[in-house]
Amino acid sequence: MMSPEPATDDAHNEYLLAQVREAFGRVAYSHKTHEKQADLCFKRHRWQQGLLVAFTALSTGTFLAGVLGLVGSPVLTSLATSAIAIVVSALSLATKSFRFDEESGAHRDIASRLWDVRESYASLIADLMSGATSATDARARRDALQEATRKAYAEAPRTTAKAYGRAQDGLKNNEELTFSSREIDFLLPEALRLNENEA
Repeated sequence: MMSPEPATDDAHNEYLLAQVREAFGRVAYSHKTHEKQADLCFKRHRWQQGLLVAFTALSTGTFLAGVLGLVGSPVLTSLATSAIAIVVSALSLATKSFRFDEESGAHRDIASRLWDVRESYASLIADLMSGATSATDARARRDALQEATRKAYAEAPRTTAKAYGRAQDGLKNNEELTFSSREIDFLLPEALRLNENEA
């Protein structure tokens, strides 16, 4: 019985390319998910700050109205001022407990690191497909990128299903990661455009 022939370098490169493309896809999704999570956290931070400012202003206004006697019943004014002060205190404590601004920054930092990994994977794919890199060099680059990805994931805060859903929608339906050739031409000076007649 004859043993199977060893795979050629081209076959090995196909497997390597397939693995690198898969890794690129995972990192692209992770990058976009952390971007979306950062946006969600920042939105919550803005709401938190807006509510705190609004209730602080309301508390001050109610207090001044009570002091100046602009509201009929001093007891009602006092109760309203106290109730609003409790809400302001609760919101102040919430800003110390739920640090949405810091969480947003942490997600942006991880997204930035994953962006670099994603772009490096894209460059590696291009080099593999064009034959500009050897399999040995490609494997070394892949291993370095896997290590960079592992370190980023180890330090990454958790994301939510909502952020993942938004990332999926952005990548699949809104093509947030891709540009058409024409769109790229519009961003470049005329001398660097490929589709000059169409631009």
